[in-house]
Amino acid sequence: MEIRNLGGSGLKISAIAYGNWLTHGSQVEEDAATACVRQALDEGITTFDTADVYANTAAETVLGKALAGERREGLEVFTKVYWPTGPGKHNDHGLSRKHIMESINGSLKRLRTDYVDLYQAHRYDYETPLEETMEAFADVVRQGKALYIGVSEWRAEEIRAAHALARELKISLVSNQPQYSMLWRVIEAEVVPTCEELGIGQIVWSPIAQGVLTGKYLPGQAPPEGSRATDEKGGKDMISRWMQDDVLERVQRLKPIADEAGLSLAQLAVAWVLQNDNVSAAIIGASRPEQVTDNVKAAGVRLEAATMKAIDDVVGDIAVRDAARTESPQRRNFG
Repeated sequence: MEIRNLGGSGLKISAIAYGNWLTHGSQVEEDAATACVRQALDEGITTFDTADVYANTAAETVLGKALAGERREGLEVFTKVYWPTGPGKHNDHGLSRKHIMESINGSLKRLRTDYVDLYQAHRYDYETPLEETMEAFADVVRQGKALYIGVSEWRAEEIRAAHALARELKISLVSNQPQYSMLWRVIEAEVVPTCEELGIGQIVWSPIAQGVLTGKYLPGQAPPEGSRATDEKGGKDMISRWMQDDVLERVQRLKPIADEAGLSLAQLAVAWVLQNDNVSAAIIGASRPEQVTDNVKAAGVRLEAATMKAIDDVVGDIAVRDAARTESPQRRNFG
């Protein structure tokens, strides 16, 4: 397993992180989820990412049980706060001091740990002053409940403002967690240059575009039974943007490139995001242990310049690059 620093910090993490969005506590039964976590550990993954909103807190509980008994100092456990949890009442979401303080305590209890290595703002909160949010995060750090602070899907100007406050408060804002893949490149124009300047690393999610970049979805054909595209619990909605024949046809044209590189399509996709120097880790999910084994083979792979160009030539104009697509909702829309 390749080990990288998280941004400009001294925290070292595995280049492949294991995440349990859309799986633990919902799509995957607990014994299967535990088997995936055990396989991740066996493959050298030390970094585990979750969030309180995943399966309405159940994902944190499953991960906490799966990691029980492991040497805590040998793990990097990340979680997030922002989206509605519990009954979703008016203070059950957002980045207010009240919600942050209550949420970190709940997360630690579910994860069976005294602290998380990274506590992340899952979206930007337009209804809470940024100063209030950052001061609450600073208190979480000073109480020893989190070691580092990160954000997720924040715009470049929001990251810059938060970083300035973090410096004043003497806490470490070290990461951003955006969606990033061959097909979704919205961070490249503004977020990545800003983060490179500030020493903030990317922990990217959906590097295989919810499974589309595995090549298992074929143009003009129904999705395989049991795949994410048939999951009515949320997976189908998330993947729908890519289930277009023009996208699926381009993905099939990537297969010879992967073959030439000696990789599966999924491995090529994960290796591709890891070529970006600002990417500290790529998050993979899994419903079966063998998926973990397959994806970790992308760690440490260096793609030739000719391979990167060939990928760009195939993907072309179907890649989404508009920086404005990085956005956070107004909280009043969900509570």
